[in-house]
Amino acid sequence: MSNQEVLALKYRPKTFGDLIGQEAVSRTLSLALENKKLSHAYLFSGLRGSGKTSSARIFAKSLLCEKGISAKPCEECDHCKQANEGRHIDIIEMDAASNRGIDDIRDLIEHTKYAPASGRFKIFIMDEVHMLTKEAFNALLKTLEEPPPYIKFLLATTDPAKLPATILSRTQHFRFKKITFGDVLAHLRHIVSLEQIAADEQALEVIARVGGGSLRDSITLLQQAISYGNGKVGLIETVQMLGVLDPKAIESYFDLIFKQDASGAVNFVREFETNDSEMVIDELLAYLKEQLFAMKPPFTTVTIERFFRIAAEMKSLLYYGADGSFVLALMSMKMIEALRAEAIRDEIDRLENDLIGVPNVPSAPAARSSAPQAQQTPSVAVSAAPVREAAAPRDPAWLYAELVRKVSDRSAQMGDALRDSVRFVAYENDELRCEFADSGGAIERLRKDYKLFAELVREVFGANTKIVKVSPDPAETKPDSNDPSQILEQPLVKQAMETFTPEKVNIYKSN
Repeated sequence: MSNQEVLALKYRPKTFGDLIGQEAVSRTLSLALENKKLSHAYLFSGLRGSGKTSSARIFAKSLLCEKGISAKPCEECDHCKQANEGRHIDIIEMDAASNRGIDDIRDLIEHTKYAPASGRFKIFIMDEVHMLTKEAFNALLKTLEEPPPYIKFLLATTDPAKLPATILSRTQHFRFKKITFGDVLAHLRHIVSLEQIAADEQALEVIARVGGGSLRDSITLLQQAISYGNGKVGLIETVQMLGVLDPKAIESYFDLIFKQDASGAVNFVREFETNDSEMVIDELLAYLKEQLFAMKPPFTTVTIERFFRIAAEMKSLLYYGADGSFVLALMSMKMIEALRAEAIRDEIDRLENDLIGVPNVPSAPAARSSAPQAQQTPSVAVSAAPVREAAAPRDPAWLYAELVRKVSDRSAQMGDALRDSVRFVAYENDELRCEFADSGGAIERLRKDYKLFAELVREVFGANTKIVKVSPDPAETKPDSNDPSQILEQPLVKQAMETFTPEKVNIYKSN
């Protein structure tokens, strides 16, 4: 097979306009060429197959075109043709992975002493430059910083973190992004259209996903799929060739999970035994990611988060040598258990809403038994908070009661401080109006955790809610917190008690 028959080479970018997914890099380099604002050294870094070496070759061709330095070389002159064919005498490509020693760099430095043979520049393209040894980097420093005016260095690497800071400071650094799934898929469609090859859309999606953001890898897999499918790209053949899961199989698997069919799910994963278990989990995680963006029932944010955590935990077991089939079966059982736990939680919430006020009944005798316990009686309004939606969905008093409950759940001390020193007044125009009165250092506790308090206020009342401190009304008498009859006269408790049935109110008072 000749080079022109290799799709990755046949469709390699020849101009900046052909680069896929690297608009920022293309624009910057193009403007630098057009405005003749050129540096002596450039560094291209990014994922494999993202266009680093191709960009270096395009940039070199643009510098050598006979019609002048331009972002759009003519493609007709001898310099452009020789550059496209990889045989230009003034473009020297060097693989730093196999020429990484100080002797290799000394040879390169020796070449920089001689003027270009035919072009206006002598250009050195060094791929995988991070593979150079420490001594080689040190030898290159002086030449890289102050090369002759006719020398240009174009460095490429997949791991810029391994480069010395002294090298990075002497180059213009361009970071190539990971090519998006949509851009890769669109380019694969373009190639099969030009090649007049019948291709299944889902098969192309699988190839683009397995390519992992590398355009070159995706095109190579496409050619492999064409060969495997005897000139066609079908879904079944592509899945078999790559050893990945059929998207329909993944859908069937999660259908069994949501039906909580444990035996069916375990039997189903046995069909994955011939696949690499880590790749299976990666495919499931990719599917969960798609569902997060689609957000279609029965998937919810909570469900996806739990499934993702379980799958990630199971993937870590593979690193310890656990059997792949066992890990997949265990993952299925844990996902089903997560759904059951969620169902139990929903049932508990429903029962709490049905039992309006009943948990508060035993607290009344305790309030009369001793004075210290009576101070806890104001929590009557707070414990009724779970029924807010059923009793008064938009009532500010109930919203405040839920706020107190949430604060208490997060910090018991802060909840006590809120009950002891803060009194709800009103909620109007996104303003939560409260009276603050210090009691035993309660205000200091609130001030210490104010960030948490403000966060919960916005969660309950709305993102635009502001906390406004108001002065106490001198005409208003404060009820005796040790007298239960006085407690029932507090505005917050009265509003909560108004939602109780007369029978429950009588029960409460009789106790």
